[in-house]
Amino acid sequence: MYNSDMPTRAELPSAQKLLRSTFIALTTAVVLLITVVLPAEYGIDPTGIGNTLGLKKMGEIKQTLAAEAAQDAAKDTSKSPLQSTVQAATAEQAKPVTETNRATRNDQMVITLKPGEGTEIKMTMQKGAKVTYSWRSEGGLVNVDAHGDPINPPEGFYHGYGKEKQIAGKEGVLEAAFDGKHGWFWRNRSETNVTITLKTSGDYQSIKKVM
Repeated sequence: MYNSDMPTRAELPSAQKLLRSTFIALTTAVVLLITVVLPAEYGIDPTGIGNTLGLKKMGEIKQTLAAEAAQDAAKDTSKSPLQSTVQAATAEQAKPVTETNRATRNDQMVITLKPGEGTEIKMTMQKGAKVTYSWRSEGGLVNVDAHGDPINPPEGFYHGYGKEKQIAGKEGVLEAAFDGKHGWFWRNRSETNVTITLKTSGDYQSIKKVM
């Protein structure tokens, strides 16, 4: 009376086949987790396959960037409550600045960073002084953090002029927000040596590598 396409009992898969299919699916998922997901996301490579495929390095970079982002967030959080205190201290320490007591100078510094190594170059500047700068890296890309430190800063103080990751160079003008030391921190995140050439010109009393 009815036309039906329902499968017969003989056509349905047996319980044994269903169990075997489920086991195969679970095994495949576990293998992918160990050989692909863990190396690519967390840098964990118990089998060594992730290192061969280049996935382990990807995971290590992700973990490093995540750690740096967490540190940056912590710095930004701690900066705000201290800002008014620092501004008041800086105002007390500020000295009248005239064109006669500012020195215009030109410098070039060359530094080489090994993989994972960081360095910092700072200029001694008075509030409102300006420096024209340009820097380039050869051999790889670097992370950079331009910032300044006032005289006798409170604990946890941070004043940034800009941060960037994985770049080969930059140029511009840095204007001192207060009397103190101002400059750049670079870190080489590549697997080869990187050479950075920094050129500066403007109103600053001294420049040196501080770390």
